[in-house]
Amino acid sequence: MNKPTAIKRYIFLIVFMVIGFVLTFCQFEVPFTNYVYNGFANSIKLGLDLKGGVLAVYQAEDDGEPNFDSRLNATVSRLQSILTSEGYSEAVVSIQQGRNIRVEVPDVDDPEAIFELIGEPATLEFRATEDGEAVLTGEHITDVYASYQQGSEGFEYGVVVNFNAEGSQLFYNLTSENVGGTIYIYSNDQIISAPTVNSAIAGGSTFISGSSTYEDAEAFALQIMSGTFSVDLTLVENSVISATLGVDALRLGLIAGIIGIILMFIYMAWRYRVMGWIANFALCFYIILFMFFLQAIPIVQLTLEGIAGIILSIGMAIDANIIIFERIKEEYAYGKRLEPSINSGFKRALPAILDSNITTILAAVILLIFGTGSIQGFAMTLLIGIVLSMFSSIVITRGLLKMYYPINSTNAKKYSLKREVASDVQK
Repeated sequence: MNKPTAIKRYIFLIVFMVIGFVLTFCQFEVPFTNYVYNGFANSIKLGLDLKGGVLAVYQAEDDGEPNFDSRLNATVSRLQSILTSEGYSEAVVSIQQGRNIRVEVPDVDDPEAIFELIGEPATLEFRATEDGEAVLTGEHITDVYASYQQGSEGFEYGVVVNFNAEGSQLFYNLTSENVGGTIYIYSNDQIISAPTVNSAIAGGSTFISGSSTYEDAEAFALQIMSGTFSVDLTLVENSVISATLGVDALRLGLIAGIIGIILMFIYMAWRYRVMGWIANFALCFYIILFMFFLQAIPIVQLTLEGIAGIILSIGMAIDANIIIFERIKEEYAYGKRLEPSINSGFKRALPAILDSNITTILAAVILLIFGTGSIQGFAMTLLIGIVLSMFSSIVITRGLLKMYYPINSTNAKKYSLKREVASDVQK
């Protein structure tokens, strides 16, 4: 590669980087459309401590019955399904400390509505008589939702209940034995509905009509759904987190991060000159990639601890470049020419970079598996950041440095390199 070609490529990369920053941080209307582009950074999902919202923690009672873990996971899925169906798509339901279920619903205007929605999970039973034993329970139900369809008296609002294989057979037996009679649906030992059986129902699904409005049908569906949890739950913690505090925390965290990055830019340019500027250039691409993956990965929800993970991983990205540059300086100081010094510096620095980053990745994975909500937020951003930092230092920095070499292949001082030991051999 000759010097003019190298300069053209750097100009192209600078333009590409500017476009990347615009796509990452800017918000604008797309010409000739009604679409408003928000930018990667503005589309990152925020956690409770940054966006505010509702937090509830349930304790699952281990009743000694088999398959407790699978029933606990099924309960988490049901809770997530309830919140998602009600429009809380950013809600996160997770297991913590073995048997607790943590529910986080960010950006909520009416916290009381959430508490009413997820409330205190209930027991659900289908009985053939008022004082009889349960024939079906909530564990036999797979899905419940409000609907408007043909009922006994024309089109009506009501609730569709879907059963699993065992529940389908039990419900068929129950309805076939009670045609013209009544089925009693109990929640926490209170009758919530007593529908009449018009015919035996097979196929694993039924429509319970009788709701006057869609809202009534939806409330009835939620009442049934709250009894479909596979384990008994007790609410042990609930709180409302102020969005104002979250906005302040986010603003201060961003200010701290920007100041830190600027100081790193200044230090690298002063300490390593051309190599420092190349490291800063690579770091800009790293930031763009980081913001993209934070908004692109569905399970990422940024918390205040997550911001700390971002800043730490950026620092480690710079640290990897420092290791590389110091190795290059050592190689040049002991007699090698410029290009071999660069190649050898990367080669010698690679084991140290891999060792330090792999141990950090392992620590992040352990925190992600065994940590609670906020710790997991830190671990997730740290894990993404470390993987990208390795790519940035080993691939992007090296590529930029090799691309710059034709622009200056003789003046070692511009790389902040100097000889420290006299050598008669130029390797």
